Amino acid sequence: MAPVAEMDKMMSSMSPEEQKKGMKEWTDWQAANKESIVEFGTPLGKNKRVTAKGVSDVRNEIGGYSIVQANSHEEAAELMRSNPHLKIPGGYIEVLAVVDMPGI
Repeated sequence: MAPVAEMDKMMSSMSPEEQKKGMKEWTDWQAANKESIVEFGTPLGKNKRVTAKGVSDVRNEIGGYSIVQANSHEEAAELMRSNPHLKIPGGYIEVLAVVDMPGI
């Protein structure tokens, strides 16, 4: 997650060299945590909001996702403390637990 304005600013102002450096930080983080990463994920693009009244274009702070496996919710959160996403001004990570659905 990151403020929309910060993401726009970053995406429009990064040089190719800065983009390459940023991607290396991500691949280094991935390599260092490969035992916990179930799915590295991807950046996310345009958003649609679907309600009972219809579909609309929206923007939110979600920039991407990854799926990790940990022994606890706290352990998963601790794993994220070194994530390069946190270098984005105002950037943050929400760690959600996957909950088992009874009967499924």
